[in-house]
Amino acid sequence: MNKEIKEKYLKNYSKATHDSGKLFLFAGDQKIEHLNEDFYGTAIPEECASPKHLFEIASKAKVGVFATQLGLISQYASDYKNINYVVKLNSKTNLVPIKQSEPISALLSTVDEVVDFAQESELSIVGVGYTVYLGSEYESLMLQEAAQIVSEAHQNGLLAILWMYPKGKAIKNERDANLIAGAAGVGACLGADFVKVNPPEAKDSLKSSQLLKQAVLAAGKTKVICSGGKRIDEKEFLTQLSQQINYGGTSGCAVGRNIHQKTLNDAIKFCNAISAIIIDGKSLEEAVKYID
Repeated sequence: MNKEIKEKYLKNYSKATHDSGKLFLFAGDQKIEHLNEDFYGTAIPEECASPKHLFEIASKAKVGVFATQLGLISQYASDYKNINYVVKLNSKTNLVPIKQSEPISALLSTVDEVVDFAQESELSIVGVGYTVYLGSEYESLMLQEAAQIVSEAHQNGLLAILWMYPKGKAIKNERDANLIAGAAGVGACLGADFVKVNPPEAKDSLKSSQLLKQAVLAAGKTKVICSGGKRIDEKEFLTQLSQQINYGGTSGCAVGRNIHQKTLNDAIKFCNAISAIIIDGKSLEEAVKYID
């Protein structure tokens, strides 16, 4: 990495983490991953049905990065140039069950396409993301693509974030702590800056957070962030996040449904509470004040 590229990389890292070294990733890739089930329903405000809602939140709340597919960014981002974007390079729907076919998520866009688009659009695209399904019969293909993506991202001064999910017929328990630690370690071997994992299965959130220490150790210099999962009570979410950081040693989170299934005003307040814990290092008690 030459001096100019290194300076660009460090600038993007600083922007993404707000100089904290920790990452608050607002995930907006579910419009492919989960189709419309996360965006429309009796318990979901009507405004959430439009992709515009995602960009409105990301532009007005204190998040580190907003991750979504390049196509959506190309359609909406010209009106939201203050957002730091991460381009999700691969995605798949949830229509095909594992019992029918092993999971594989192929590239939708390349790093070169992202770099060209960033130059033409002058948007703040700070990184790329890619999902690997460890344990799938197609694992080797995704590992190969992931390694290449990480290398190409760094050669262009971009962050590389890997979604590392054990999934497939060979996987007995996707939430096994040892398996999750293994997945984090694979992300480190691929050279990722951050790996996104699911929190381990445990009797309670505190124990789950403590089990994350294994993944953090396995990842080494690669930093671990946890997925937000299904929508839960706001204070419960913030409690889990605080525990993951303070007891597990994680470096942030990636949140989708718990943010975008709210009205704009409520989503902004909740984002600011999350950011208070991750970016500002505030206590749980201080963060809760943002939503009370």
